[in-house]
Amino acid sequence: MPASIYGAWKDALPQVLQHIVSQIEEFSRKHKEETGEAAYEHLIYRIKSEESMRDKCIRKGLPESPVSALYDIHDAIGIRIVCCFLNDIYENIDFIRSMPGCTIVKGKDYIRNAKPNGYRSYHLIIDMETPMEDVKGQNPGHFFAEIQLRTIAMDSWASLEHQMKYKKDIRNPEMITRELKRCADELASCDLSMQTIRNLIRQEH
Repeated sequence: MPASIYGAWKDALPQVLQHIVSQIEEFSRKHKEETGEAAYEHLIYRIKSEESMRDKCIRKGLPESPVSALYDIHDAIGIRIVCCFLNDIYENIDFIRSMPGCTIVKGKDYIRNAKPNGYRSYHLIIDMETPMEDVKGQNPGHFFAEIQLRTIAMDSWASLEHQMKYKKDIRNPEMITRELKRCADELASCDLSMQTIRNLIRQEH
């Protein structure tokens, strides 16, 4: 059996993940205490599997090594925050930006600037400083994580689009692609309407 692509840092990854997740969960708990509403609908997270990480190294032409997996590639830790409303996404981003030791390395707003196929989501790459040595020998160490933020509607659409992308022998792929794009635009319109209605309700109080 080959050695872990994460090397000596394999056991550190779940600790870093939990460190990030616990702060996001605590933010939501406090948000609910203050407003009556949680900051998000649900939270999904994972450590990228060995096989997936090796495949990604190969695709990128990188050696299958801990440095590639934890320094050159930034999604060994993956977190998805699924929200009810658009504004919740940006409130969560503001909180993530304020987390101690957290630096946002890259942000891509596919909500305001959707991909041509209709995909909408907000992607962040963060650098988390932690009290343990990293793959470059730094201590405190720096570990990367990818965070995706979406509404429930965006998440449902992305799940369907993922099936379309990886399922083979689909009949009428062009028609399905057109329908997916139409649905994405309709869902985006609904997300905006839902946010507007929520804002109006809050103004009544």
